[in-house]
Amino acid sequence: MGDGLTIVYLQDILVSPDHHRSGIGRELFRRVLEPYEDVHQKVLMTDDEPGQRAFYEAMGFTEVRDMEHPIRVFARFS
Repeated sequence: MGDGLTIVYLQDILVSPDHHRSGIGRELFRRVLEPYEDVHQKVLMTDDEPGQRAFYEAMGFTEVRDMEHPIRVFARFS
């Protein structure tokens, strides 16, 4: 989701635990984001599950609290 020009939002890449570490998640990431290679902001929101951080960092994402330049992220759940 997003405007496809300045920002793209992604919520989770879900792969059955039986198929973790088989390259499926990496391939899903590649296919989903490939059309948006030129888009500057790619935002991912996900649950705080163990192991997700390492996967998303391997995909080139940085957790907001670890970014060099501070940014704000707001969310509202109802």
